[in-house]
Amino acid sequence: MLSTGNRPPTTTDAHPPPVDRLHPATGTPRPTGTTALHTTGTNRPLVLALPRGGVPVAAEVAAAIGADLDVTVARKIGAPSRPEFGIGALAEDGRPVFNQHALTRLNLAEADLAYAVERERAEIRRRIRRYRPDRPPPDPTDRLVVLVDDGLATGITARAALRWLRERHPRRLLLAVPVCAPGATRDLADADAVACLHSPADFRAVGHWYANFDQLSDDDVNRALHRP
Repeated sequence: MLSTGNRPPTTTDAHPPPVDRLHPATGTPRPTGTTALHTTGTNRPLVLALPRGGVPVAAEVAAAIGADLDVTVARKIGAPSRPEFGIGALAEDGRPVFNQHALTRLNLAEADLAYAVERERAEIRRRIRRYRPDRPPPDPTDRLVVLVDDGLATGITARAALRWLRERHPRRLLLAVPVCAPGATRDLADADAVACLHSPADFRAVGHWYANFDQLSDDDVNRALHRP
């Protein structure tokens, strides 16, 4: 369930039960994925969601471990011919991160993606205004920080977010996801540990492992962030 370094995480089973992404606690018992994340000390942990899909999952994690909840806004940079295939990503105001093996395979240079980078940076700014209109980003300095998403396909978006967070000096930085593709947790060296509940060999896509994978709206995100 929990791994350190670049070792793949130990998983609970090959085929997770279907889960409703908007109400994840209705599909899986809350303690199952949070036991390894409990901590002691005077500082409350900080759970940061990757919006949009990671927010409902992160809300359950934050409630289970008594943590503060906020977002780290990141965006995938897709391949020109396959936008759904992430070959790069950026988080908040950080520098873009690229999968160099994918760039070589597609005969692309980072400069070829300059327009896509600026487009996604503009979307990050828009989402920050929507989710944090009147407050600064949360300060992870010297705190236990848990970054949460609804799953990992290539892992590139999580990698960009982890790098951005690592530069802000958390005491410990964890990544927690319900499901991930085999190998998706490689190259996540900025995480002190990775918790992935399920890594099925026939992964296909994150949405394949959810009974309800409807796209979430900005309103859904804000409701999850501000619920009692």
